[in-house]
Amino acid sequence: MKSFLLILIAALALTLTSSGQSRPQSAGLPGSPPSSDSTTVKSTSTSANPGNDQQNARQARALLDQAIQALGDGRYLNIHDMQQQGRTYSFHHGRPTGAGALFWRFVEYPDQERLEVTKERDVAYVYTGDKGYEVTYKGSHAVEKKDLEDFLRRRRFSLETMLRVWINDPTVALFYDGNALAGSLPAQQVTLINSKNEAVSILFDPDTHLPLKKSYKWRDLVDKQRNSEEEVYDNYKPVQGVMTPYSITRYYNDDMQSQRFINSVQFNQGLDPAMFDPNSGYNPNKAPKKR
Repeated sequence: MKSFLLILIAALALTLTSSGQSRPQSAGLPGSPPSSDSTTVKSTSTSANPGNDQQNARQARALLDQAIQALGDGRYLNIHDMQQQGRTYSFHHGRPTGAGALFWRFVEYPDQERLEVTKERDVAYVYTGDKGYEVTYKGSHAVEKKDLEDFLRRRRFSLETMLRVWINDPTVALFYDGNALAGSLPAQQVTLINSKNEAVSILFDPDTHLPLKKSYKWRDLVDKQRNSEEEVYDNYKPVQGVMTPYSITRYYNDDMQSQRFINSVQFNQGLDPAMFDPNSGYNPNKAPKKR
């Protein structure tokens, strides 16, 4: 049971989608660059053509700004908390590993998250800062090191971190990669490269400008293998003025790892601080006290 729940938490460690040069800053998202376990990539810019480089960066910035506007502009940038409810499915070698599981997910930016699983919501995973805990009726204990590293890596490379933090970092280089394919769908691609030469690519719908796919690579420090992770976003719906994907599929080394289907989403409703304290005795089946 415990191993199955750990698969679920790995499958669910994703977040919300979504500044420009003159746009307001987002509310306190994590600003630290990805860790050094990520695979480095070489910049495609050439100092021999600085004018071309600047034009390319302007194209990338324009596409990113269009995406932020399509996602909800100021409403998107000013999200400070989120709650989701839905069902998740895990896969192994392309085959489902079960009938799916209900989940409830709560995020308080920049670095607090709670995930409740099982129908009774009696098992929770709480992340605050760089620490993670599993909470059951027996109490709380730290999650395993690898599971915590996976969660923190996905949070650092999340779409909202790209569109609300990296885009505002003057040390992050932007590259317009031109036309691409997101599966079978036509797309336009932008790559963001930080000061550690770590890269994340995002593909956008050329008509709606909404994100279709995000991908990045990283190297495992234990086995030294290079890994790739991708997220595909689909079934966008407006929620409180924010375009929100209700279907998210994750791939790990080109194999489907999980699918998440959202039933309901709410933003900026206020969350009980006790839910992010693993020792608070917070009970999700009782009415929470919003702050």
